[in-house]
Amino acid sequence: MSQDYRLPRPQVLLDAIEIETPISLKARLWRVVTDGRDPLSAGRSGGRWDDGSFDALYTSSERDGALAEAWFHAARGQPIPPSKPKKRIHQVNAELTRVLDLSGEGRLAALGVDMQRYGQLSYVQRGGEYPTTQQIGEVAFFYEYEAVVVPNARWPTSNVVILTEHASISGLSADEGELIDLASWRSLNRPK
Repeated sequence: MSQDYRLPRPQVLLDAIEIETPISLKARLWRVVTDGRDPLSAGRSGGRWDDGSFDALYTSSERDGALAEAWFHAARGQPIPPSKPKKRIHQVNAELTRVLDLSGEGRLAALGVDMQRYGQLSYVQRGGEYPTTQQIGEVAFFYEYEAVVVPNARWPTSNVVILTEHASISGLSADEGELIDLASWRSLNRPK
């Protein structure tokens, strides 16, 4: 099977997202990256909101939201994460004009996301959750949204997943950031 092969997009998602009204967003967001990595460098990680076919930049609307996500991914479900990689948290300023806001109560459930499992599965079990959210992200990309606002799976805030192939790079900037100690943060905070 060719790598370019894609399953058909679910008609129910196409219909639901097609009728959404895009919002504009001007916000200060947060992103944790390995020290030395460009905080505006997007990737095709096959994460919760991208199926690996387009570039996505994962950010959080709150500092602790970004740190909670970073802790989870550093630990990958392990009780003690590796301590070698140095991490840096950055403020990312975003000015976007075509954003899909799915952060409201019941919005994801209406699109088929099982909210009882949302963010509750271990990293290894993510296959039980990611296919639906990845389809939503891909349909948002298909409709040329610049970003999708969604609930953060680890902290009571929202994440902004920037679809960088549609977002103007001139609408994004980041500071120099600061080094962080995820284990110390974790000992003081208990993400959901």
